[in-house]
Amino acid sequence: MRSTILAGLTAAAVLCIGGAAHAQDRVRVGVLECRGGASVGFIVGSVTHLGCVLRADGIPEDRYVATIRKVGLDLGITQESLLAWVVYAPVARLGPGDLSGDYAGAQGSAAVGVGVGGNVLVGGSANSIALQPLSVQGQVGLSVSAGLQSLELRPGR
Repeated sequence: MRSTILAGLTAAAVLCIGGAAHAQDRVRVGVLECRGGASVGFIVGSVTHLGCVLRADGIPEDRYVATIRKVGLDLGITQESLLAWVVYAPVARLGPGDLSGDYAGAQGSAAVGVGVGGNVLVGGSANSIALQPLSVQGQVGLSVSAGLQSLELRPGR
């Protein structure tokens, strides 16, 4: 168990450094906000479904459906989650659905009542999109998690 946590934290550190350098070559496009309902952590992982919207100046809101999969330590129950990432891309404007794709990285969070967390994710079209190296995450419940995470974004309504 300790080795899994240590491996996850090491991966998080590597991805933070690499993700920060990766984001510097890109343009800030907007903010991706995701909201989700209840989820239950099962020690070695969890799956959470979220509704997301990309908010960017000068373009209509672009909606997505997200599936987050976590592997590593994940214990507890959350009633509601809110995540927000600053989106960096190789171009200043994205078209509808351009964030669709698979992202991967490391994550950690804790909640007793209201909690916070962070996520490091890179992916999308040919790994050209970076979701801000550390996202803001709020959740209500009792939980603790650390490990690797994947985010699948698909066009939504």
